[in-house]
Amino acid sequence: MRLGDPPAPQELDPLERVSRDELVALQLERLRHTLAYAYANVPLYRRKFDEAGVRPSDCRSPDDLVSFPFTTKEDLRSCYPYGMFAVPREQVVRIHASSGTTGAPTVVGYTRRDIDVWADLMARSIRASGGRPGDVVHVAYGYGLFTGGLGAHYGAERLGCTVVPVSGGMTPRQVRLIADLRPDIVMMTPSYLLALLDEFAVQGLDPRASSPRIGIFGAEPWTEEMRAEIEESFGLHAVDIYGLSEVMGPGVACECVESKDGLHIWEDHFYPETVDPFTGEPADEGELVLTSLTKEAMPVIRYRTRDLTRLLPGTARPAFRRMARVTGRTDDMIIVRGVNVFPTQVEELVLRTEGLSPHFQLHLTRPERLDVMTVRVEARPGFRGDRAKAGQELGRAVKESVGVSVEVEVVDPETLERSVGKLKRVIDKRDN
Repeated sequence: MRLGDPPAPQELDPLERVSRDELVALQLERLRHTLAYAYANVPLYRRKFDEAGVRPSDCRSPDDLVSFPFTTKEDLRSCYPYGMFAVPREQVVRIHASSGTTGAPTVVGYTRRDIDVWADLMARSIRASGGRPGDVVHVAYGYGLFTGGLGAHYGAERLGCTVVPVSGGMTPRQVRLIADLRPDIVMMTPSYLLALLDEFAVQGLDPRASSPRIGIFGAEPWTEEMRAEIEESFGLHAVDIYGLSEVMGPGVACECVESKDGLHIWEDHFYPETVDPFTGEPADEGELVLTSLTKEAMPVIRYRTRDLTRLLPGTARPAFRRMARVTGRTDDMIIVRGVNVFPTQVEELVLRTEGLSPHFQLHLTRPERLDVMTVRVEARPGFRGDRAKAGQELGRAVKESVGVSVEVEVVDPETLERSVGKLKRVIDKRDN
């Protein structure tokens, strides 16, 4: 199909139509309840509040939240497995968890009401993306302990859609199912859609002739250049969605298809802040901090997400502030010869360079005293130009834009490992 006009907005639910003043009043009511609830039921919060010298009653406006302590991933790990729960474990109907590859897993629990709220917010997000009851939704996010697959699944069913729960992997089969079942919506990481794009070519299928009119992509940072690449390749509307398991899962914020100008945060359920990632002080642009307003099993107070963004006024949903596209994570930042580098900066430049595909990795080594960053990037299939020249062009662009010298290695198409989930962009082989 061709990329056409986005669907007209469907009638919104009542909470999407409130004024900003009404929303702030609701936030304060829910915030005060959440602070008191967490203090009474979660030992970690009782200790942290006491150490900071604050009480729930000290919050008389949302601005007072800055006096309360942050919650970090390390706090969640220290409470493994059930120490963050505010309800008896028997009232927890679902558990999700991180992989725990860099430490103890972070365990997240949900009551039945939490699951219902999550489904409602995912349904709201899919509708904001242009989804409608009766649509067929192809879900290629991973199922299991990762929140992406089940979050998308429950939300699509709540909206009244037909769900194809494919999960990740088996890429040839994914393409065949898209061709045969003709979904209206695909949901997956943006990097995995690019892997599907390669498989469309292998199977001799035209992705622009495929059925999806909407793609809802999240779970990893991506750029406007990648959005343009996806929309041009598939002829669909590519919409950004945001969430994280520690706060709920996908559906914390989502773009509206009619504007595609940043993710509206569902502020009736999550209170956002941005802080300087180094000092923790409030900042116009910085690390996103979220406080849950309605969670029962596991409320979180001022959770440091590590995601870097800025807050903007609402547009398509005027009462709800937007977050700009995540530019990177504080833990994804690479320091090369004293220069801070984010993979998304390189991605933007790769996609602007003729002959280079979006498949790339950053390899970091330290053969002597100085760091060396090598960009390994695939040539586009069918590219007949000078690969060395394309690599030199990318190297110059990185030097001029990012401020660090890199080596560029342009490799054959389908050389780099494809991702079925979050793409591993950085291979760090330095001895730190």
